Amino acid sequence: MIGGVATSALGAGSSDARAVAPLVQAGAPAFHSFRLGGFQLTVVSDGVIVTGDPKRTFVGAPPEEIASTLSASYLPTDRVILDENVLVVNTGSRTILFDTGSGLLQAYGPGAGRLLSNLEAAGIRPADVDAVVLSHGHADHVCGLVVQGRIMFENAQFYINQVDHDFWLDPARQQTPLKLFHEQALLNLLPIRERLIFIKDGEEFLPGVQALLAPGHTPGHTMFMINSGRETLAYLADLARHHILDLEAPRLEFIGDIDPGLCVQTRTRMLDMIARDRIPVLSYHFPFPGVGHVAKWGDRYRFYPSGMLTAADPAKPL
Repeated sequence: MIGGVATSALGAGSSDARAVAPLVQAGAPAFHSFRLGGFQLTVVSDGVIVTGDPKRTFVGAPPEEIASTLSASYLPTDRVILDENVLVVNTGSRTILFDTGSGLLQAYGPGAGRLLSNLEAAGIRPADVDAVVLSHGHADHVCGLVVQGRIMFENAQFYINQVDHDFWLDPARQQTPLKLFHEQALLNLLPIRERLIFIKDGEEFLPGVQALLAPGHTPGHTMFMINSGRETLAYLADLARHHILDLEAPRLEFIGDIDPGLCVQTRTRMLDMIARDRIPVLSYHFPFPGVGHVAKWGDRYRFYPSGMLTAADPAKPL
């Protein structure tokens, strides 16, 4: 009888069932923390940017081959979607932020510019950042420095390679297709010039942070080795932007590189070293959070994401 009543009640209610919760419109805050030796690392998303048709922007293979490579990885073939993974390193005595996202710049679409809200969600205040390290001067890396005329990291010292700094501020860029980047460099790099320090190849300019010049994408593009105890992570910046095309077809040239040929040479040289030494990586543009390993795959490479490591499990290796 009880079973019969229960069945009857469920049956009567099922025809009137309604979803009472509204569809969620906003995305969840995007940040992810893990340990590297004695450091705490947090990857904070600035969102995603959308670039043009990869069959036109990547050069060195037939368009159908590029489309086939993307399709085999279940990726769109008419556009490239890239994450923006901003790294924050807490050494215990310093809070270091690597690159700053796209700010309010709309050129890359509406999906970017979320760094400040995600920093807040991660419990990181811009005022607590005392070092901002810039891998290069492209707009999607520097436009979070100054927002509506205000320096967002008011207590920070800023670091960049001088060759890259001077290249983007050169007035000669104004009359070229690089005009947008030049204008954004003026808006974001000039206001911080009194607190700017130029870094050199091979220099450990902050405790546990070593600069490695990786030119080609831009003249002074720099990647960084982050070291704590016996553990190392390579922050690739834009050494490889696309986790499929730049690794599985590493000799493709990209029209956004200042020196595409040099970029290919630098990428393969650095990735060979990283794969050989089994150094975990973080790439600025790989799918969030962009952490994993790069392995040699014949004359190509593959990216193996590490998944969502947790700060609560510091013993879990990268």
